[in-house]
Amino acid sequence: MSYGTITPAELQKRRERGEEFLLIDVRELEEYELARIEGARLLPLSQFNEWASSLDPETEAVVMCHHGIRSAQVCAYLARQGFKSLSNLEGGIDRWSYDVDQSVPRY
Repeated sequence: MSYGTITPAELQKRRERGEEFLLIDVRELEEYELARIEGARLLPLSQFNEWASSLDPETEAVVMCHHGIRSAQVCAYLARQGFKSLSNLEGGIDRWSYDVDQSVPRY
């Protein structure tokens, strides 16, 4: 099993079309409070062992972090656990802020 990637622009188009998927933000609370995508579910990587088993492997998920490194690690792990439809947000919240929504602070 593997996972794909999605650009911020592609993610925005899917959101505008009202497509349903779980948007998971694996950054820490302090980062989330600085900058976030509305509707993202905060599931900090530091608490991964506490929340990983609560996810449905059949639910499509897009995973994001600051630049896309931590979220790629989460995607790789979940893919190995049998998750069927995973995407990593390329460039994370930083690229989202640059490409899609400049009102989201960069840090």
